[in-house]
Amino acid sequence: MSLAKAVAIFSSFTLISRILGFMRDILAASILGAGFVADCFFVALKLPNFFRRLFAEGAFSASFVPVFTATLTQGGKEEALSFAESAFSCLLVVLLVLVALMEIFAPAVIYVLAGGFTDDEVKFQLAVLLTRITFPFLLFISLVSLLGGILNALGKFSETAATPIILNLCMISALIFFSDQFETPAHSLAIAVSLAGFIQLIWLYLACRRIGYKIRLVMPRLTPKVKEMLIIMMPAALGAGVIQINLMLDMIIASHLPNGSISFLFYADRLNQLPIGVIGVALGTVLLPMLARNIAEGNEAACNANQNRAIELGLFLTIPAAVAFMIIPYQLIHVLFERNAFTSRDSWQTAYALAAYAAGLPAYVLAKIFSPGYFARKDTRTPVKFAMVALAVNVILNLILMQYFAHVGLAMATAISAWVNVALLAGGLIRRGQFAFDKKVLLRVAKYLLASLLMGGIIWIISGSISDMFAGHLLEKISGLLIVILAGIGSYLVMIFITGAVRPKELKALLRGK
Repeated sequence: MSLAKAVAIFSSFTLISRILGFMRDILAASILGAGFVADCFFVALKLPNFFRRLFAEGAFSASFVPVFTATLTQGGKEEALSFAESAFSCLLVVLLVLVALMEIFAPAVIYVLAGGFTDDEVKFQLAVLLTRITFPFLLFISLVSLLGGILNALGKFSETAATPIILNLCMISALIFFSDQFETPAHSLAIAVSLAGFIQLIWLYLACRRIGYKIRLVMPRLTPKVKEMLIIMMPAALGAGVIQINLMLDMIIASHLPNGSISFLFYADRLNQLPIGVIGVALGTVLLPMLARNIAEGNEAACNANQNRAIELGLFLTIPAAVAFMIIPYQLIHVLFERNAFTSRDSWQTAYALAAYAAGLPAYVLAKIFSPGYFARKDTRTPVKFAMVALAVNVILNLILMQYFAHVGLAMATAISAWVNVALLAGGLIRRGQFAFDKKVLLRVAKYLLASLLMGGIIWIISGSISDMFAGHLLEKISGLLIVILAGIGSYLVMIFITGAVRPKELKALLRGK
Protein backbone atom coordinates (compact mmCIF):
# COMPACT_ATOMS: atom_id res chain seq x y z
CA MET A 1 0.00 0.00 0.00
CA SER A 2 1.37 3.44 -0.94
CA LEU A 3 2.14 6.08 1.69
CA ALA A 4 -0.54 8.42 0.34
CA LYS A 5 -3.21 5.73 0.25
CA ALA A 6 -2.44 4.51 3.76
CA VAL A 7 -2.43 8.05 5.12
CA ALA A 8 -5.68 8.80 3.27
CA ILE A 9 -7.40 5.81 4.91
CA PHE A 10 -6.13 6.68 8.38
CA SER A 11 -6.85 10.39 7.95
CA SER A 12 -10.40 9.80 6.74
CA PHE A 13 -11.39 7.97 9.90
CA THR A 14 -9.41 10.42 12.02
CA LEU A 15 -11.27 13.32 10.41
CA ILE A 16 -14.60 11.71 11.31
CA SER A 17 -13.33 11.26 14.85
CA ARG A 18 -12.17 14.88 15.05
CA ILE A 19 -15.53 16.16 13.82
CA LEU A 20 -17.24 14.11 16.52
CA GLY A 21 -14.60 15.38 18.93
CA PHE A 22 -15.58 18.95 18.13
CA MET A 23 -19.22 18.09 18.72
CA ARG A 24 -18.16 16.64 22.05
CA ASP A 25 -16.11 19.71 22.95
CA ILE A 26 -18.88 22.08 21.91
CA LEU A 27 -21.28 20.22 24.20
CA ALA A 28 -18.70 20.12 27.00
CA ALA A 29 -18.02 23.84 26.69
CA SER A 30 -21.74 24.56 26.77
CA ILE A 31 -22.46 22.30 29.77
CA LEU A 32 -19.19 22.42 31.75
CA GLY A 33 -17.96 25.87 30.69
CA ALA A 34 -14.42 26.79 31.77
CA GLY A 35 -14.83 26.76 35.56
CA PHE A 36 -13.47 24.56 38.35
CA VAL A 37 -15.60 21.49 37.43
CA ALA A 38 -14.20 21.57 33.89
CA ASP A 39 -10.67 22.02 35.25
CA CYS A 40 -11.11 18.95 37.49
CA PHE A 41 -12.38 16.78 34.65
CA PHE A 42 -9.60 17.82 32.26
CA VAL A 43 -6.99 16.99 34.92
CA ALA A 44 -8.66 13.59 35.45
CA LEU A 45 -8.63 13.02 31.69
CA LYS A 46 -5.00 14.06 31.32
CA LEU A 47 -3.68 11.55 33.87
CA PRO A 48 -4.64 8.28 32.08
CA ASN A 49 -3.69 9.94 28.78
CA PHE A 50 -0.29 10.79 30.28
CA PHE A 51 0.42 7.13 31.00
CA ARG A 52 -1.22 6.01 27.75
CA ARG A 53 1.22 8.09 25.74
CA LEU A 54 4.05 6.94 27.97
CA PHE A 55 3.36 3.17 27.85
CA ALA A 56 1.09 2.70 24.86
CA GLU A 57 1.41 5.21 22.03
CA GLY A 58 4.90 6.25 23.11
CA ALA A 59 7.39 3.70 24.34
CA PHE A 60 5.38 0.55 23.70
CA SER A 61 4.49 1.36 20.10
CA ALA A 62 8.04 2.52 19.34
CA SER A 63 9.42 -0.82 20.54
CA PHE A 64 6.64 -3.29 19.69
CA VAL A 65 5.97 -2.36 16.04
CA PRO A 66 9.59 -2.65 14.75
CA VAL A 67 10.15 -5.96 16.58
CA PHE A 68 6.79 -7.39 15.45
CA THR A 69 7.39 -6.25 11.85
CA ALA A 70 10.89 -7.75 11.78
CA THR A 71 9.61 -10.99 13.34
CA LEU A 72 6.79 -11.21 10.81
CA THR A 73 9.14 -10.49 7.88
CA GLN A 74 11.86 -12.91 8.94
CA GLY A 75 10.06 -15.58 11.00
CA GLY A 76 6.52 -15.69 9.66
CA LYS A 77 3.03 -15.39 11.11
CA GLU A 78 3.22 -18.04 13.86
CA GLU A 79 6.38 -16.59 15.39
CA ALA A 80 4.96 -13.06 15.20
CA LEU A 81 1.68 -14.18 16.83
CA SER A 82 3.54 -15.93 19.65
CA PHE A 83 5.54 -12.76 20.31
CA ALA A 84 2.37 -10.64 20.31
CA GLU A 85 0.67 -12.93 22.85
CA SER A 86 3.66 -12.81 25.20
CA ALA A 87 3.85 -9.03 24.90
CA PHE A 88 0.08 -8.71 25.52
CA SER A 89 0.25 -10.79 28.70
CA CYS A 90 3.27 -8.94 30.08
CA LEU A 91 1.67 -5.58 29.36
CA LEU A 92 -1.59 -6.65 31.03
CA VAL A 93 0.19 -7.54 34.30
CA VAL A 94 2.06 -4.22 34.41
CA LEU A 95 -1.10 -2.26 33.68
CA LEU A 96 -3.16 -4.03 36.38
CA VAL A 97 -0.53 -3.14 38.97
CA LEU A 98 -0.30 0.45 37.76
CA VAL A 99 -4.07 1.00 37.78
CA ALA A 100 -4.38 -0.50 41.28
CA LEU A 101 -1.64 1.78 42.59
CA MET A 102 -3.27 4.80 41.00
CA GLU A 103 -6.65 4.02 42.56
CA ILE A 104 -4.99 3.87 45.99
CA PHE A 105 -2.69 6.87 45.69
CA ALA A 106 -4.88 9.19 43.57
CA PRO A 107 -5.00 11.93 46.28
CA ALA A 108 -1.20 12.06 46.47
CA VAL A 109 -0.90 12.19 42.68
CA ILE A 110 -3.41 15.06 42.42
CA TYR A 111 -1.59 16.84 45.24
CA VAL A 112 1.65 16.69 43.24
CA LEU A 113 0.33 17.29 39.72
CA ALA A 114 -2.40 19.84 40.50
CA GLY A 115 -1.16 21.36 43.74
CA GLY A 116 -3.07 24.54 43.10
CA PHE A 117 -6.29 22.59 43.73
CA THR A 118 -5.41 22.02 47.42
CA ASP A 119 -6.51 25.53 48.29
CA ASP A 120 -10.11 24.43 47.61
CA GLU A 121 -11.08 21.15 49.33
CA VAL A 122 -14.18 20.65 47.15
CA LYS A 123 -12.16 21.12 43.96
CA PHE A 124 -9.41 18.79 45.18
CA GLN A 125 -11.79 15.98 46.18
CA LEU A 126 -13.68 16.24 42.89
CA ALA A 127 -10.41 15.93 40.93
CA VAL A 128 -9.46 12.84 42.97
CA LEU A 129 -12.83 11.13 42.42
CA LEU A 130 -12.91 11.83 38.68
CA THR A 131 -9.34 10.55 38.34
CA ARG A 132 -10.27 7.26 40.01
CA ILE A 133 -13.18 6.87 37.62
CA THR A 134 -11.21 7.63 34.43
CA PHE A 135 -7.98 5.77 35.21
CA PRO A 136 -9.14 2.26 34.15
CA PHE A 137 -9.20 3.78 30.64
CA LEU A 138 -5.40 3.37 30.69
CA LEU A 139 -5.66 -0.42 31.04
CA PHE A 140 -7.99 -0.78 28.06
CA ILE A 141 -6.41 1.79 25.74
CA SER A 142 -2.87 0.47 26.26
CA LEU A 143 -3.97 -3.01 25.18
CA VAL A 144 -5.79 -1.32 22.28
CA SER A 145 -2.44 0.19 21.26
CA LEU A 146 -0.83 -3.27 21.07
CA LEU A 147 -3.66 -4.69 18.97
CA GLY A 148 -3.53 -1.59 16.78
CA GLY A 149 0.20 -2.12 16.30
CA ILE A 150 -0.49 -5.61 14.96
CA LEU A 151 -3.09 -4.31 12.52
CA ASN A 152 -0.90 -1.41 11.36
CA ALA A 153 2.06 -3.71 10.77
CA LEU A 154 -0.20 -5.80 8.54
CA GLY A 155 -1.33 -2.71 6.59
CA LYS A 156 -4.80 -2.66 8.21
CA PHE A 157 -5.21 0.96 9.26
CA SER A 158 -8.96 1.59 9.14
CA GLU A 159 -9.92 -0.40 12.27
CA THR A 160 -7.27 1.34 14.39
CA ALA A 161 -8.15 4.77 13.05
CA ALA A 162 -11.82 4.20 13.89
CA THR A 163 -11.24 3.56 17.61
CA PRO A 164 -11.30 7.25 18.69
CA ILE A 165 -14.78 7.49 17.14
CA ILE A 166 -15.99 5.13 19.87
CA LEU A 167 -14.62 7.39 22.61
CA ASN A 168 -16.27 10.48 21.14
CA LEU A 169 -19.63 8.74 20.69
CA CYS A 170 -19.57 7.55 24.31
CA MET A 171 -18.73 11.02 25.65
CA ILE A 172 -21.34 12.72 23.45
CA SER A 173 -23.96 10.25 24.68
CA ALA A 174 -22.95 10.92 28.28
CA LEU A 175 -23.35 14.68 27.80
CA ILE A 176 -26.69 14.44 26.00
CA PHE A 177 -28.42 11.70 27.99
CA PHE A 178 -26.72 11.44 31.39
CA SER A 179 -25.25 14.85 32.28
CA ASP A 180 -28.08 15.50 34.78
CA GLN A 181 -28.09 11.99 36.25
CA PHE A 182 -25.06 12.51 38.50
CA GLU A 183 -23.76 15.15 40.89
CA THR A 184 -22.06 16.98 38.01
CA PRO A 185 -21.86 16.39 34.23
CA ALA A 186 -18.16 15.61 34.75
CA HIS A 187 -19.12 12.39 36.58
CA SER A 188 -21.00 11.06 33.55
CA LEU A 189 -18.10 12.03 31.26
CA ALA A 190 -15.57 10.23 33.46
CA ILE A 191 -17.64 7.02 33.40
CA ALA A 192 -18.00 7.32 29.61
CA VAL A 193 -14.21 7.53 29.19
CA SER A 194 -13.52 4.19 30.91
CA LEU A 195 -16.47 2.50 29.23
CA ALA A 196 -15.21 3.68 25.82
CA GLY A 197 -11.80 2.13 26.51
CA PHE A 198 -13.40 -1.26 27.16
CA ILE A 199 -15.47 -1.07 23.96
CA GLN A 200 -12.39 -0.07 21.93
CA LEU A 201 -10.52 -3.12 23.26
CA ILE A 202 -13.32 -5.47 22.19
CA TRP A 203 -13.48 -3.74 18.77
CA LEU A 204 -9.80 -4.27 17.95
CA TYR A 205 -9.67 -7.76 19.46
CA LEU A 206 -12.41 -8.82 17.05
CA ALA A 207 -10.62 -7.03 14.18
CA CYS A 208 -7.42 -8.99 14.86
CA ARG A 209 -9.37 -12.21 15.16
CA ARG A 210 -11.02 -11.65 11.75
CA ILE A 211 -7.64 -11.60 10.01
CA GLY A 212 -6.37 -14.69 11.78
CA TYR A 213 -4.54 -13.11 14.73
CA LYS A 214 -6.47 -14.43 17.73
CA ILE A 215 -4.57 -13.14 20.77
CA ARG A 216 -4.77 -15.60 23.67
CA LEU A 217 -3.89 -14.93 27.29
CA VAL A 218 -0.72 -16.87 28.03
CA MET A 219 1.56 -17.03 31.04
CA PRO A 220 3.72 -13.86 30.99
CA ARG A 221 7.20 -14.89 29.85
CA LEU A 222 10.33 -12.89 29.11
CA THR A 223 11.03 -14.53 25.75
CA PRO A 224 14.05 -13.32 23.72
CA LYS A 225 11.76 -11.19 21.56
CA VAL A 226 10.05 -9.66 24.60
CA LYS A 227 13.48 -8.93 26.12
CA GLU A 228 14.54 -7.27 22.85
CA MET A 229 11.37 -5.18 22.95
CA LEU A 230 12.01 -4.15 26.58
CA ILE A 231 15.60 -3.18 25.81
CA ILE A 232 14.32 -0.89 23.06
CA MET A 233 11.41 0.24 25.24
CA MET A 234 13.36 1.45 28.26
CA PRO A 235 15.00 4.49 26.64
CA ALA A 236 11.82 5.09 24.65
CA ALA A 237 9.85 5.17 27.92
CA LEU A 238 12.30 7.68 29.30
CA GLY A 239 11.98 9.80 26.18
CA ALA A 240 8.19 9.57 26.14
CA GLY A 241 8.23 10.33 29.85
CA VAL A 242 10.22 13.49 29.26
CA ILE A 243 7.69 14.66 26.69
CA GLN A 244 4.76 13.85 28.98
CA ILE A 245 6.47 15.50 31.95
CA ASN A 246 6.74 18.53 29.70
CA LEU A 247 2.94 18.52 29.32
CA MET A 248 2.39 17.77 33.00
CA LEU A 249 4.55 20.72 34.02
CA ASP A 250 2.23 22.93 32.00
CA MET A 251 -0.71 21.53 33.97
CA ILE A 252 1.05 21.91 37.33
CA ILE A 253 1.86 25.55 36.59
CA ALA A 254 -1.58 26.22 35.12
CA SER A 255 -3.21 24.86 38.30
CA HIS A 256 -1.67 27.84 40.14
CA LEU A 257 -3.08 30.31 37.62
CA PRO A 258 -6.65 31.70 37.86
CA ASN A 259 -9.66 29.39 37.46
CA GLY A 260 -10.22 28.45 33.83
CA SER A 261 -6.56 28.47 32.77
CA ILE A 262 -6.41 24.68 32.34
CA SER A 263 -9.68 24.79 30.39
CA PHE A 264 -8.45 27.59 28.09
CA LEU A 265 -5.39 25.52 27.23
CA PHE A 266 -7.46 22.36 26.78
CA TYR A 267 -9.96 23.87 24.33
CA ALA A 268 -7.21 25.64 22.38
CA ASP A 269 -5.17 22.46 22.17
CA ARG A 270 -8.22 20.50 21.00
CA LEU A 271 -8.55 22.74 17.96
CA ASN A 272 -4.80 22.71 17.38
CA GLN A 273 -4.88 18.90 17.51
CA LEU A 274 -7.20 18.70 14.48
CA PRO A 275 -4.45 18.92 11.82
CA ILE A 276 -2.04 17.04 14.09
CA GLY A 277 -4.49 14.16 14.41
CA VAL A 278 -5.72 14.14 10.83
CA ILE A 279 -2.30 14.33 9.19
CA GLY A 280 0.51 14.19 11.79
CA VAL A 281 -0.61 11.12 13.73
CA ALA A 282 -1.66 9.43 10.49
CA LEU A 283 1.78 9.97 8.95
CA GLY A 284 3.60 8.77 12.06
CA THR A 285 1.39 5.69 12.39
CA VAL A 286 1.79 4.72 8.73
CA LEU A 287 5.49 5.59 8.49
CA LEU A 288 6.74 3.46 11.39
CA PRO A 289 5.86 0.00 9.97
CA MET A 290 6.70 1.23 6.45
CA LEU A 291 10.18 2.43 7.42
CA ALA A 292 10.73 -0.67 9.57
CA ARG A 293 9.94 -2.80 6.53
CA ASN A 294 12.28 -0.71 4.31
CA ILE A 295 15.11 -1.10 6.80
CA ALA A 296 14.49 -4.85 7.35
CA GLU A 297 14.80 -5.22 3.56
CA GLY A 298 17.95 -3.03 3.48
CA ASN A 299 16.31 -0.40 1.25
CA GLU A 300 17.62 2.90 2.68
CA ALA A 301 16.79 4.83 -0.51
CA ALA A 302 13.08 3.96 -0.16
CA CYS A 303 13.24 4.92 3.51
CA ASN A 304 14.60 8.40 2.67
CA ALA A 305 12.10 8.86 -0.17
CA ASN A 306 9.17 7.93 2.08
CA GLN A 307 10.18 10.48 4.71
CA ASN A 308 10.59 13.25 2.12
CA ARG A 309 7.17 12.52 0.66
CA ALA A 310 5.72 12.49 4.17
CA ILE A 311 7.14 15.97 4.78
CA GLU A 312 5.56 17.23 1.56
CA LEU A 313 2.21 15.71 2.45
CA GLY A 314 2.30 16.84 6.07
CA LEU A 315 3.26 20.47 5.47
CA PHE A 316 0.89 20.83 2.51
CA LEU A 317 -1.97 20.84 5.02
CA THR A 318 -0.24 21.96 8.20
CA ILE A 319 1.27 25.29 7.16
CA PRO A 320 -2.03 26.86 5.99
CA ALA A 321 -3.78 25.50 9.10
CA ALA A 322 -1.18 27.13 11.35
CA VAL A 323 -1.53 30.47 9.55
CA ALA A 324 -5.33 30.34 9.80
CA PHE A 325 -5.20 29.56 13.53
CA MET A 326 -2.95 32.57 14.08
CA ILE A 327 -5.02 34.95 11.92
CA ILE A 328 -8.60 34.10 12.99
CA PRO A 329 -8.35 32.26 16.35
CA TYR A 330 -11.12 34.27 18.02
CA GLN A 331 -13.63 33.69 15.20
CA LEU A 332 -13.03 29.94 15.39
CA ILE A 333 -13.33 29.70 19.17
CA HIS A 334 -16.26 32.14 19.31
CA VAL A 335 -18.37 30.18 16.83
CA LEU A 336 -17.43 26.71 18.05
CA PHE A 337 -17.58 27.10 21.82
CA GLU A 338 -19.11 30.37 23.01
CA ARG A 339 -22.57 29.62 24.36
CA ASN A 340 -24.23 29.08 27.74
CA ALA A 341 -21.49 28.53 30.34
CA PHE A 342 -18.69 29.46 27.94
CA THR A 343 -18.43 33.27 27.92
CA SER A 344 -16.97 35.90 25.57
CA ARG A 345 -14.01 36.32 27.93
CA ASP A 346 -13.42 32.57 27.76
CA SER A 347 -13.37 32.81 23.95
CA TRP A 348 -10.72 35.52 23.94
CA GLN A 349 -8.50 33.76 26.49
CA THR A 350 -8.76 30.49 24.56
CA ALA A 351 -8.11 32.25 21.24
CA TYR A 352 -4.85 33.76 22.54
CA ALA A 353 -3.69 30.27 23.58
CA LEU A 354 -4.68 28.83 20.18
CA ALA A 355 -2.64 31.43 18.30
CA ALA A 356 0.38 30.61 20.47
CA TYR A 357 0.01 26.84 20.05
CA ALA A 358 -0.40 27.25 16.28
CA ALA A 359 3.08 28.73 15.94
CA GLY A 360 4.42 25.27 16.72
CA LEU A 361 1.89 23.31 14.66
CA PRO A 362 4.24 22.41 11.77
CA ALA A 363 6.82 21.29 14.33
CA TYR A 364 4.37 18.91 16.00
CA VAL A 365 3.68 17.25 12.64
CA LEU A 366 7.35 17.12 11.60
CA ALA A 367 8.20 15.40 14.89
CA LYS A 368 5.73 12.64 13.95
CA ILE A 369 7.63 12.24 10.66
CA PHE A 370 11.22 12.31 11.94
CA SER A 371 10.74 10.17 15.08
CA PRO A 372 9.92 6.97 13.12
CA GLY A 373 13.32 7.37 11.43
CA TYR A 374 14.87 6.50 14.80
CA PHE A 375 12.29 4.03 16.07
CA ALA A 376 12.31 1.99 12.84
CA ARG A 377 16.07 1.50 13.36
CA LYS A 378 15.39 0.42 16.97
CA ASP A 379 17.17 3.53 18.22
CA THR A 380 15.10 4.93 21.05
CA ARG A 381 18.00 6.46 22.98
CA THR A 382 18.77 9.42 20.75
CA PRO A 383 15.26 10.91 20.82
CA VAL A 384 15.48 10.79 24.64
CA LYS A 385 18.42 13.17 24.63
CA PHE A 386 16.61 15.55 22.29
CA ALA A 387 13.42 15.36 24.36
CA MET A 388 15.34 16.28 27.51
CA VAL A 389 16.79 19.35 25.83
CA ALA A 390 13.31 20.35 24.67
CA LEU A 391 11.97 19.81 28.20
CA ALA A 392 14.62 22.08 29.67
CA VAL A 393 13.78 24.77 27.13
CA ASN A 394 10.07 24.43 27.88
CA VAL A 395 10.52 24.67 31.66
CA ILE A 396 12.72 27.74 31.45
CA LEU A 397 10.38 29.48 29.03
CA ASN A 398 7.32 28.49 31.12
CA LEU A 399 8.73 30.19 34.18
CA ILE A 400 9.66 33.30 32.22
CA LEU A 401 6.69 33.71 29.90
CA MET A 402 3.96 32.92 32.44
CA GLN A 403 5.02 36.03 34.34
CA TYR A 404 4.00 38.19 31.39
CA PHE A 405 1.39 36.16 29.48
CA ALA A 406 -0.17 33.81 32.11
CA HIS A 407 -1.59 30.66 30.43
CA VAL A 408 -0.71 31.98 26.95
CA GLY A 409 2.95 31.96 27.99
CA LEU A 410 2.68 28.21 28.60
CA ALA A 411 1.37 27.68 25.08
CA MET A 412 4.15 29.86 23.65
CA ALA A 413 6.79 27.85 25.51
CA THR A 414 5.31 24.58 24.21
CA ALA A 415 5.47 25.81 20.61
CA ILE A 416 9.08 26.99 20.89
CA SER A 417 10.27 23.78 22.55
CA ALA A 418 8.54 21.77 19.79
CA TRP A 419 10.68 23.52 17.17
CA VAL A 420 13.82 22.83 19.22
CA ASN A 421 12.92 19.13 19.33
CA VAL A 422 12.31 18.93 15.57
CA ALA A 423 15.58 20.69 14.76
CA LEU A 424 17.46 18.14 16.86
CA LEU A 425 15.57 15.15 15.40
CA ALA A 426 16.17 16.23 11.81
CA GLY A 427 19.78 17.21 12.46
CA GLY A 428 20.55 13.86 14.06
CA LEU A 429 19.30 11.86 11.08
CA ILE A 430 21.13 14.12 8.63
CA ARG A 431 24.45 13.85 10.50
CA ARG A 432 24.20 10.06 10.43
CA GLY A 433 23.51 10.01 6.72
CA GLN A 434 20.10 8.42 7.35
CA PHE A 435 18.11 11.29 5.91
CA ALA A 436 18.59 14.06 3.37
CA PHE A 437 16.15 16.70 2.18
CA ASP A 438 15.73 16.51 -1.58
CA LYS A 439 15.41 19.67 -3.67
CA LYS A 440 11.81 18.90 -4.53
CA VAL A 441 10.62 18.98 -0.92
CA LEU A 442 12.49 22.19 -0.07
CA LEU A 443 11.08 24.02 -3.09
CA ARG A 444 7.55 22.81 -2.42
CA VAL A 445 7.64 23.80 1.25
CA ALA A 446 8.78 27.32 0.31
CA LYS A 447 5.82 27.58 -2.08
CA TYR A 448 3.43 26.24 0.57
CA LEU A 449 4.65 28.99 2.91
CA LEU A 450 4.18 31.73 0.31
CA ALA A 451 0.70 30.50 -0.60
CA SER A 452 -0.25 30.26 3.08
CA LEU A 453 0.85 33.82 3.85
CA LEU A 454 -1.18 35.18 0.95
CA MET A 455 -4.14 33.11 2.13
CA GLY A 456 -3.70 34.57 5.62
CA GLY A 457 -3.95 38.09 4.27
CA ILE A 458 -7.13 37.24 2.37
CA ILE A 459 -8.95 35.64 5.32
CA TRP A 460 -7.90 38.54 7.60
CA ILE A 461 -9.47 41.04 5.19
CA ILE A 462 -12.62 38.96 4.69
CA SER A 463 -13.15 38.24 8.40
CA GLY A 464 -12.89 41.95 9.11
CA SER A 465 -15.32 42.89 6.37
CA ILE A 466 -18.01 40.47 7.65
CA SER A 467 -17.42 41.06 11.38
CA ASP A 468 -21.12 41.92 11.84
CA MET A 469 -22.00 38.31 11.00
CA PHE A 470 -19.96 37.08 13.99
CA ALA A 471 -22.07 39.31 16.26
CA GLY A 472 -25.38 37.92 14.98
CA HIS A 473 -27.32 34.78 15.82
CA LEU A 474 -25.81 31.30 15.60
CA LEU A 475 -26.73 30.67 11.95
CA GLU A 476 -25.10 33.97 10.92
CA LYS A 477 -21.97 33.12 12.89
CA ILE A 478 -21.70 29.69 11.27
CA SER A 479 -22.29 31.21 7.83
CA GLY A 480 -19.59 33.81 8.46
CA LEU A 481 -17.09 31.19 9.56
CA LEU A 482 -17.87 29.03 6.51
CA ILE A 483 -17.31 32.02 4.22
CA VAL A 484 -13.90 32.65 5.77
CA ILE A 485 -12.92 28.96 5.67
CA LEU A 486 -13.99 28.46 2.06
CA ALA A 487 -12.22 31.67 1.03
CA GLY A 488 -9.08 30.39 2.75
CA ILE A 489 -9.22 26.97 1.10
CA GLY A 490 -9.97 28.45 -2.31
CA SER A 491 -7.24 31.08 -2.18
CA TYR A 492 -4.67 28.56 -0.93
CA LEU A 493 -5.44 26.11 -3.74
CA VAL A 494 -5.28 28.89 -6.34
CA MET A 495 -1.90 30.03 -5.02
CA ILE A 496 -0.34 26.55 -4.93
CA PHE A 497 -1.48 25.99 -8.51
CA ILE A 498 -0.12 29.38 -9.64
CA THR A 499 3.24 28.80 -7.91
CA GLY A 500 3.41 25.23 -9.22
CA ALA A 501 3.79 23.81 -5.72
CA VAL A 502 1.21 21.18 -6.62
CA ARG A 503 -0.30 20.51 -10.02
CA PRO A 504 -4.04 19.81 -10.33
CA LYS A 505 -3.42 16.24 -11.51
CA GLU A 506 -1.17 15.60 -8.48
CA LEU A 507 -3.87 16.86 -6.13
CA LYS A 508 -6.42 14.58 -7.80
CA ALA A 509 -4.04 11.63 -7.44
CA LEU A 510 -3.49 12.52 -3.77
CA LEU A 511 -7.20 12.66 -3.07
CA ARG A 512 -7.52 9.22 -4.69
CA GLY A 513 -4.72 7.95 -2.44
CA LYS A 514 -2.24 7.35 -5.28
